[in-house]
Amino acid sequence: MGGGVLVTGLGAVSCVGSGVDALWRGMRAARSAPVRVPDPLARMDHPHMYLVPEAEVPAGPEEPAGLPLGRASRLAVEAAREAVADAGLTGLAGVDPRRVAVAVSSGMGDSDLHERRRAGGPAGPDRWAPVFPVASAVGAWLGAQGANTCLSNACAASGYALSLAADLIRSGEADVVVAGGSEAYSRVGLACFNRLGAIDPERCRPFAADRRGTVFGEGAAVLVLESAEHARRRGVKTVYARLAGTGWSCDAHHATAPEPGGAQIERAMREALREAGALPDPGTATGPGTATGPGAATGPGSVPDPGTAGAAGAGRLGFVVPHGTGTELNDVVEVRTLSAVLGEAAPLTPLYSLKALLGHTGGAAGAFAALAAALVLHHGTLPPNVPVGALDPECEAPLPTEPTPVTAPYGLVNAYAFGGNNVSLVLQGAAA
Repeated sequence: MGGGVLVTGLGAVSCVGSGVDALWRGMRAARSAPVRVPDPLARMDHPHMYLVPEAEVPAGPEEPAGLPLGRASRLAVEAAREAVADAGLTGLAGVDPRRVAVAVSSGMGDSDLHERRRAGGPAGPDRWAPVFPVASAVGAWLGAQGANTCLSNACAASGYALSLAADLIRSGEADVVVAGGSEAYSRVGLACFNRLGAIDPERCRPFAADRRGTVFGEGAAVLVLESAEHARRRGVKTVYARLAGTGWSCDAHHATAPEPGGAQIERAMREALREAGALPDPGTATGPGTATGPGAATGPGSVPDPGTAGAAGAGRLGFVVPHGTGTELNDVVEVRTLSAVLGEAAPLTPLYSLKALLGHTGGAAGAFAALAAALVLHHGTLPPNVPVGALDPECEAPLPTEPTPVTAPYGLVNAYAFGGNNVSLVLQGAAA
């Protein structure tokens, strides 16, 4: 079972359906498309998203303890329900609830409640409701009595939540943390990105030559993190992965744009890889755009076995789930910085572009990426990427469009946000 912080349960609701099995099937199928939001007040150029199918949206809980809940909170509770059951913790039987914490993030929270009320939409609860009750809703449903927090630093939020969860476990403050993120349609959020000119008119196409922005998605991803000692004591049967490294940083550069040199996202990646023991040899980090190792000419759909190819990182980093939103500068900076960090191993290390399948799930994006990485490590296979067409020469990355075996023990996850908030996570296979 190993030591450290283990991932012992998974739960998800996304545009490809409800449940982790539906997500894995969607990842393997590599097919999805955004749809027009069913909102007559969405008067904007590109009113489309990767929406959770209405039949998969849970009807409740709507008002636990008299607290009205919006769509994001209900999605979060549904994903948490699956993750907790998957971990064998339903009802917290045999577990001290004071040692169970919750860290669930959201970028827009339950803003749908307020948007409907202010726009004179369908009648709803007439009582005041907080905008960010997502973590408290999960904690109340679960009966967790440990720390409870909802981080909201935009699109890096749930990556930070997972890092915070690991810190709570490592410091001895908690034995179990239910951590992740949830995001639902917000008219204000989608309108703002339309005004910024940051919505792709077709679909989310990270790293594509003709990408024109991102496309949002909604959903919730929740992971149960647990100390290895606690998992061993209660006889956990399935461990998906180990959260082996985390790294935070902040650009302090611009309100919305990443720092073009990528210094701080490089710092976050290196810190996470170093903590996990997965940092490539220093001699192989040759700087942005200079990776020239074997296989440097590999293109999308043709990637050597990441467990054996190349000296740098061989047997270490098997894949990357990038932040890759489809916005012009973000994609270029991330790929260049990956080249700086991984050196000769960069063109041999495949990327799995989850946002091309689910869209940009905002505050839930980091948790979705980490959950996907845990599934990849658990199954030993990197699913095919959604084809995005010709790649931008400025950020040409290995994006295999066929299933790829993963034999190396580590996966890197990146999540970046407005305000320059950056987080990187390294997950390690449970058998490593």
